[in-house]
Amino acid sequence: MGEGSVVIVLKGLVEVAAMLLLARGAVRVLSLGRHAANPVYRLLGIATGPLVRLTRRLTPAIVDDGHVPLVAFLLLVWLWFGLVVMKLAAIQGAG
Repeated sequence: MGEGSVVIVLKGLVEVAAMLLLARGAVRVLSLGRHAANPVYRLLGIATGPLVRLTRRLTPAIVDDGHVPLVAFLLLVWLWFGLVVMKLAAIQGAG
């Protein structure tokens, strides 16, 4: 696998993680305050848990725990943009 292939796979993984976080946020909003009892929200919480825990470790204590999933999403967006730049550089380098 070349460098471009690794970047494409990583970009795909970042996209899946971001979509899971978006789905978690959407279910939270749509459940009208009863998200803790929602089985879909709990399943999405399990899927996004490692990413949220890692983000909690990286962020200062002043960041509220309720905002950590949003911070995780924003970090993924920045990572995605970086991977797009790397992908474009790999494509231009191969051409």
